Amino acid sequence: MTQTYGPLLETLDLTYPQYLVMLVLWKTDDLSVKEIGQQLKLDSGTLSPLLKKMQAKGLLQKVRLDSDERSVAVGLTAQGQALKKQAEKVPLVMACNLNLKEKDFVELRDKVQALSAQLEKLNA
Repeated sequence: MTQTYGPLLETLDLTYPQYLVMLVLWKTDDLSVKEIGQQLKLDSGTLSPLLKKMQAKGLLQKVRLDSDERSVAVGLTAQGQALKKQAEKVPLVMACNLNLKEKDFVELRDKVQALSAQLEKLNA
């Protein structure tokens, strides 16, 4: 998956994992590192260096919460929000590259999400 997305994301200056973080934040801005990790199923040891690189690129900002110094909120910068417009074409191009009709692409995505949910239940 990473290799297939690579050329598309290169124009956005994002790696595939960074793109996934951006998708989460474009959907719901200002999340804690823990919430992002839960959505992407990544631990903080994997996520923290990724967020640090994205912050250095100017895509997001991290703020330690006053209510709990152990928690860090992550929000998009104006640059990170602006990147959404450029990234909107990525799913459509991927669907075309995979030679899938939109209906089939959505069906496949839904099946993968259902499989992931079932695996989580088994491992809980």
